Amino acid sequence: MKNKIITISRQFGSGGRTIGRMAAEKLGIPCYDHELIERIAEETGFSKEYIEENSESSAHRSIFANAFTDRDRQGMSTQDRLWQSQRLVILGLAEKGPCVIVGRCADYILQDRDDCLKVFVHADMEKRAERIVRLYGESENKPEKRLKDKDKRRKAYYQYYTDMEWGEAENYDLALNSGTLGIETCVTLIEKLYG
Repeated sequence: MKNKIITISRQFGSGGRTIGRMAAEKLGIPCYDHELIERIAEETGFSKEYIEENSESSAHRSIFANAFTDRDRQGMSTQDRLWQSQRLVILGLAEKGPCVIVGRCADYILQDRDDCLKVFVHADMEKRAERIVRLYGESENKPEKRLKDKDKRRKAYYQYYTDMEWGEAENYDLALNSGTLGIETCVTLIEKLYG
């Protein structure tokens, strides 16, 4: 079946968000990234800042620590409620029509669809560090530390909610090294595989 949905999972600083937006633009389909945050905020009443910080990365660095967060009488944490809302929003967007969805475990949430192209974007530490310094002005602290911390939290979140390993090749249809291929080539490869 022809691909209809593209999910982009990515290491922090790899350019995955940029690749997702550019691919969507070239294909003439919507890209949901920050737009997801707005929709989840509408559904849950949580602030956009809270959602941005907690909807794809764990507050904890390990899967073990996630199991011990505060829970309500139904056994759900605030992050569990956020996960449920995020899941429903992503399923709804996929039903609505062709699109690119960046992050937020969309590859897992949509894993049963046979019209979904699941992409993982990565790059070596040096290229990612250079990118976040250039784009985000990261310079006060070592950018490598921020990269490692952000990826560790994404990995813990992903593993906790999906029971799968974040970044493992078998979870994706395509893994792209943006550091060696470049952003434009990654976009072109996605574009070619989409149809």
